[in-house]
Amino acid sequence: MAATPPATLEQASVLLATDPAEAGRMANQLLRAAPNDPRAALILASARRRQGDAEAALALLEPLARAFPRAALTHYELGAAHAARGADGPAIAALRHALGLQRDLPEAWRALGDLLFRAGDIVGSDAAYAEHARASVRDPLLAPAADALLAGDAAAAERLLRAHLNARPAGPDALQMLADALARQGGLSGAAGLLERALDLDPAHDGARFALADVLFRQQKGAEALPLIETLFAADPSNPAFRNLLAACQGLVGDYDRAIELYEALLADFPKQPRIWLNYGHTLRTLRRREEATDAYLRCIDLAPSLGDAYWSLANLKTAPISAEIEAQMAAQMRRDDLTSDDRLHLHYALGKALEDRGDHTAAFENFRAGAALRRAQLSYDAADVVALTARSKALFTKGFFAARDGAGSASDAPIFIVGLPRSGSTLIEQILASHSAVEGTMELPDIGLIAAGLIGPGKAYPDVIADLSASDLAALGEAYLARTAIHRRLGRAHFIDKMPNNFLHVGLIQLILPNAKIIDARRHPLGSCFSAFKQHFAYGHAFSYDQGDLGRYYRDYVDLMAHVDTVLPGRVCRVIYEDLVEDTETQVRRLLDHCGLPFEPGCLTFYENDRPVRTVSSEQVRRPIFRDGLDLWKSYEPWLGPLKAALGPALETWR
Repeated sequence: MAATPPATLEQASVLLATDPAEAGRMANQLLRAAPNDPRAALILASARRRQGDAEAALALLEPLARAFPRAALTHYELGAAHAARGADGPAIAALRHALGLQRDLPEAWRALGDLLFRAGDIVGSDAAYAEHARASVRDPLLAPAADALLAGDAAAAERLLRAHLNARPAGPDALQMLADALARQGGLSGAAGLLERALDLDPAHDGARFALADVLFRQQKGAEALPLIETLFAADPSNPAFRNLLAACQGLVGDYDRAIELYEALLADFPKQPRIWLNYGHTLRTLRRREEATDAYLRCIDLAPSLGDAYWSLANLKTAPISAEIEAQMAAQMRRDDLTSDDRLHLHYALGKALEDRGDHTAAFENFRAGAALRRAQLSYDAADVVALTARSKALFTKGFFAARDGAGSASDAPIFIVGLPRSGSTLIEQILASHSAVEGTMELPDIGLIAAGLIGPGKAYPDVIADLSASDLAALGEAYLARTAIHRRLGRAHFIDKMPNNFLHVGLIQLILPNAKIIDARRHPLGSCFSAFKQHFAYGHAFSYDQGDLGRYYRDYVDLMAHVDTVLPGRVCRVIYEDLVEDTETQVRRLLDHCGLPFEPGCLTFYENDRPVRTVSSEQVRRPIFRDGLDLWKSYEPWLGPLKAALGPALETWR
């Protein structure tokens, strides 16, 4: 056989990615000179596949693969060609064979991940995508960190990457990997900053762009994530990861119609993918389409019997007790020794709810406790941080401090803040107010917390740095909050609700930047509130809620700080006791509306007829009239609440 010029082969190979037609033309020329050259045949086959002619590619690849059973690239191309014609089984087999021969083939891992994703194999696709991330790292100096990330040791990866970056100029790949390591350990803010630096260095780095969009979404920053994921989606509208994240972001900013449209299109393409059914179910639940949400969760369970989140989502609908069949299925899954920690903790919460519904409080508590312990082990929460923040806030925010800044801040009276602890009636209060013609309900908005996190100064921690802000600075922050939250105001009403519970930590900041905003403190008996939070697995945030000691300390700090606010800003906050709202609804509703400067409207008493989307875990409870069920449920668990009582201390008696 005549020799094929190496330079020509290399040139044709490089052209495959950008001009497969020209690469194919060159390969044909090479084959005319050397008809039996397998390298030229492989290039021609790849060119035909990339031009959409999978059958022609296979005609070349199948004899090549038989002749060269240990040629990894040939078997990769064979798998890609089978995938292009919809033959997923042969494609998966060929790709696995190629990767068995040569592990470092990132495109083969990506193709395998896509096929397994389409087949609904969560574990397999996740593993393939993780291998793709590792194999995509071209710098050998980053390989140890990539291996640590693949092994799930984010802390080790962080150490390696920080040492690498300390010794060398920052590169976008290293920054993205460090961001991944931080995000896996809960450091979402730090991860976002690193990814922004990576994009500054390489604006075309789509990996960093997607990672940043994902991190922003996980921080509930839907408005900031949307432009990033929209850019990626526009360039590759068939990519399922882009489509799924775009749908989730649309739901986060309240565009539920668009989210549903995206999820339904995804399910048409990937009907076996359980996580899409899960996300679709979450959106249906928000839109009050309960039966469809139930069906989506059950479909998810059928496809992935070990996916704990699906069982918990079904239990968390709180529309009907878990069936005996589903409970038995959960118990069977719990006996497996290959469950992930996330699946196991979700199953514990779901089983706890099922057992509670049938009155077995001993077994229910044990499951809630076990689920909370698993979740707490994943988090780095330190109760001392809130203790210190409370002390600094009390020291700074005095009557004189506020008097000296009277008249500062934005003049807007649009926001209505509902603060407190989760599971204290805040969603009920929001639903009552959002049933008024002048008020729009939004969701738990992260923006006040984000503004607070951005207030830093030389040698000063938040909130002490606020002392250095001018009246114009405070006004600008108030206007920035209004601009950031505008995306959630779709009805054009005069007022909107921000019900992020832990904004109680920032009442002083709210007073300074939005002095005309209304503030409502939704408060519930400490054992009722804290235990209800303890047995709830939250999708994000509330890291204090997974340990009784942390919960009790957090509630104490909350009561302490709000008592200070009452002293230095008397009458500024309207406190609504959940138990009083249940016992004498109309009186409390009228009092609430008076505080907000709103005339009484009967619709506020028939709030359960309001079909607005509700995202929180209380979504179904606020869609029926006020009820006493569960008001004192904590008493059934009192024998096990000793650590909570001890941590609450005097707040157990003085909470009102």
